[in-house]
Amino acid sequence: ETEFNKALSKYQAGEELNSVVADFKNIIDKIPNHFAAWTCFAWLQLLLKNNEEALFAARQAVKLNGQDPQARMNLALALLATNTKGVRDHITIIKRMILMVPEIEEELKSSVEDGFLRYPEWPEMKKVKNWLEF
Repeated sequence: ETEFNKALSKYQAGEELNSVVADFKNIIDKIPNHFAAWTCFAWLQLLLKNNEEALFAARQAVKLNGQDPQARMNLALALLATNTKGVRDHITIIKRMILMVPEIEEELKSSVEDGFLRYPEWPEMKKVKNWLEF
């Protein structure tokens, strides 16, 4: 976990994304079932517009933990970015999660804001934000 926290801190401090991607990749290589690392890796790939890599990583994250709303949002974004079907299903699941656990909405809103700070005109995020009614 300390490697994960260090990588996350680097991201939050605004370090160069490719460096942070490498950190999360190292974590995944060592611990292939670390769903949070896959989730972060997918997010970073989306920010870097590496959409196919993001799709693979997001699918891994959701497969490892289907109850994580950020993983689901990343998958919806990656599906949109690669023009792959299935987006609506994940948006519906996220909306249900928010109904059951309202705090999730604030976490996802924060993530959306962070995404727009790093990728201001993110077309897929604009759609997801609209569908989630944030």
